[in-house]
Amino acid sequence: MSHASDLSRPGAAGAAAPITTNSGHRGLDLEEPLIFEQDAPGRCGVDLPEPPELAGRLGGLERQAPIGLPGLTEPQVVRHFVRLSRNNFAIDAGLYPLGSCTMKHNPRLNEKLARLPGFADLHPLQPAETVPGALQLIDELAQWLIALTGMPAVAMSPAAGAHGELCGLMCIRAALEAAGDAREVVLVPESAHGTNPATAAVCGYRIEEIPADGRGRVDLAALTERLDPTVAAIMLTNPNTCGLFETDIVEIAEAVHQAGAYFYCDGANFNAIVGRVRPGDLGIDCMHLNLHKTFSTPHGGGGPGSGPVVLSAALAPFAPLPMLVRGPDGPRLAEHATEADGTAASFGRMKAFHGQMGMFVRALAYILSHGGDGLRQAAEDAVLNANYVLAELQDQMSLSFPGPCMHEVLFDDGFLKDTGVSTLDFAKAMIDEGFHPMTMYFPLVVHGAMLIEPTESESKASIDQFIASLRHLVERAKAGDAALFAGAPYLAPRRRLDETQAARKPVLRWTPPAEEAAAE
Repeated sequence: MSHASDLSRPGAAGAAAPITTNSGHRGLDLEEPLIFEQDAPGRCGVDLPEPPELAGRLGGLERQAPIGLPGLTEPQVVRHFVRLSRNNFAIDAGLYPLGSCTMKHNPRLNEKLARLPGFADLHPLQPAETVPGALQLIDELAQWLIALTGMPAVAMSPAAGAHGELCGLMCIRAALEAAGDAREVVLVPESAHGTNPATAAVCGYRIEEIPADGRGRVDLAALTERLDPTVAAIMLTNPNTCGLFETDIVEIAEAVHQAGAYFYCDGANFNAIVGRVRPGDLGIDCMHLNLHKTFSTPHGGGGPGSGPVVLSAALAPFAPLPMLVRGPDGPRLAEHATEADGTAASFGRMKAFHGQMGMFVRALAYILSHGGDGLRQAAEDAVLNANYVLAELQDQMSLSFPGPCMHEVLFDDGFLKDTGVSTLDFAKAMIDEGFHPMTMYFPLVVHGAMLIEPTESESKASIDQFIASLRHLVERAKAGDAALFAGAPYLAPRRRLDETQAARKPVLRWTPPAEEAAAE
């Protein structure tokens, strides 16, 4: 079948003479059908004997029809997934400016250590006495997290940031219940990550929103006015989701504690202050740490995640099991609540095993290769890079709040007013320039938000190229070249997708065209 491919775009050189190809391929960017569309009856990469007939053991729930996988040769499968991988944008391919996500470089040294047989081959059901080295590594990482946050205890088992939030709220709930204090409200600033109110709701709390002031920070007066004996906790991110440090954080902590409530800090942005500020010194009671954001373990599909939770002395007794405790023979896992281990008040187990070992190895490798001074420099460089972006673009793009910022800078769509170009159009045009778009439309408190986080991983040269491309696009938008943006991206493997329909009406099952036509 011929797939004509038009490589022209409005405003591009040579647009008057579109380039088309008979195959649909564009150079080495290859066009191919979906994997199910490549199906051919009887085609298979491996010949296997027919399985013997066996009595079912699922009580009549056995599959009654073929599973519906496509018939493919081995080269077809390999080529399909290699082509897909080439269409993936990753931190190894270029700058990844997603704000509040910290898509930083993952050093290969970390990967090499995580693949050492003594760590990579561990089984979670091994007897604890066969893994003293693994326990020692977890303990050393835990001690680093305690030192960097200024908190006396850490629960290592939570499996991700949101799981860490749940752990912290469950500790708070357990502490309040132990004191016979039936509080029912959790306060959440309006710029909070969406997981914060969701976590509080899962724990049975009612959520009330706290507004921001004109500086993009928590309105201290509104917060103190709302505090009363019904409030169990506040969940606050610092630096916050607008990329700003909460300058009233000590006063917030004091007011929350005077009301008998607890202070939960979302540690998603700890990478901006590590080595500079210890959350424990600010009056925080618990905080989760995203190891992928601050300590370079893989993010997203490269995971799994890991979200250790540091705890104040008031909450440490309620930490989940198993907990790592230090004994005369070295660290060991306390599997059951006991007075001797200081775990008698634990709210119980959160997950089957004790955290994500591969992520622990990677995080500790990153920490040890940097040392305390290197971690501090990484945080400083992240803040420096973000403020450099702010300084170079504030004359062209509209800044949501006055600088300086922390590790990420927040622009809004004010500079696009009357251009006919939307925030989404601008983001899609960035793809044609070879850049993954920044975080769009978040946080929701800013209209047309564009949240940029260059991270400490990027050189000045790569950031300068990014800035130059953004300035170019802003100039084209203000010059009335809306056609450049309307259908972007033009040069990507796929043109603009209907993301709304994909989210609301996902196609979860492949239907061959013949069956689809018969159904209609």
